[in-house]
Amino acid sequence: MLMRTDPFREFDRLTQQVFGTQGTWSRPAAMPMDAYRSGDEFVVHFDLPGIDPDAIELDVERNVLTVKAERRPIERGDGVEMQVAERPLGVFSRQLFLGDALDADRIAAGYEQGVLTLRIPVAERAKPRRIAVDHSSPEPKQINAN
Repeated sequence: MLMRTDPFREFDRLTQQVFGTQGTWSRPAAMPMDAYRSGDEFVVHFDLPGIDPDAIELDVERNVLTVKAERRPIERGDGVEMQVAERPLGVFSRQLFLGDALDADRIAAGYEQGVLTLRIPVAERAKPRRIAVDHSSPEPKQINAN
């Protein structure tokens, strides 16, 4: 199960949306996300339109998944006069705390049409399983959990 426990991060995200501040490496902007469970995996979508796939970093350390991306300004050349610049630039980051029920070693990532999709499988030890009851012996047998 995914856990999100940082209310200050959400406050920072809302402030950045209202005031349009750019993210920096020391204070990255948040990125929008959707997360849901589909069968035996969690699926997480991050909106990262216009970001070069090579500018996306994924790291897992002690069940904390960190997604970082950077949108750099585009070189427009000489004689170009910008009329409207509303697309946010800078560094974007999001951290997810992965519960023990997820298999952080088997995360799969794909990037298509500006959306980063992560598939995080449920760990085998967390999946429901049926335990057979032996009714031929009065003594219970040792059940191996693996």
